[in-house]
Amino acid sequence: MSDPDGVSIGKAAALYGLAPSTLRWWESQQVLPKPPRVNGRRVYTETELRRIGLAYLCCVTGSMPLAQAAVVTSGKYRNQQWRSTVQQHADLLEEQIRRLQNTHGYLLHLLRCPDDDIIGECPDLDQELADHTPCGRVRTHGLVDAAQSIQRGEAPRGKRDEKRASRDETVSVLSRCAVCATPITQPTRGRHRKYCSRACQQRRHRQNTRQRKA
Repeated sequence: MSDPDGVSIGKAAALYGLAPSTLRWWESQQVLPKPPRVNGRRVYTETELRRIGLAYLCCVTGSMPLAQAAVVTSGKYRNQQWRSTVQQHADLLEEQIRRLQNTHGYLLHLLRCPDDDIIGECPDLDQELADHTPCGRVRTHGLVDAAQSIQRGEAPRGKRDEKRASRDETVSVLSRCAVCATPITQPTRGRHRKYCSRACQQRRHRQNTRQRKA
């Protein structure tokens, strides 16, 4: 029998298009407090459902890491603390948006290039390389000279436009779990992560096994 004042974890998760395992994971990471229980089962009231909605806005829509989202959604922190956390993440997103806008602008410029052979004929390519790649930090007359001037393992040095965004290698790349859509901060090096947790990886494996048997 269902509680008239609340819903089960399955219905609470379905309301936001999530898997119940996601709510349990958020609970374990203190993004969500433990909900009340009736006969040993979680019951989500209007308040809990609103809190899940806030967690969804932070973690899924806003791509906020779980540790930061917990400051905003758990109800344990003071106004100044969660506002500071939101501001820091908003600043990070603003920087990512600026980099994407710069990238978008260059790609549109590339589409307008009238030359058939971009490498050999485009008169703007040298400047674009200087503006958008590390080779612009090396003050030489050609790329061969620039490459030869760098010692093995040494990063290119030199003065660059400080108004430009930092290189992508120093910034975490955000993606989503292939099972529960929880945001994942990808490492700058190494293997790309498809799942936010071992539990989601095992869940996908079971789904694939069932599909092969069917």
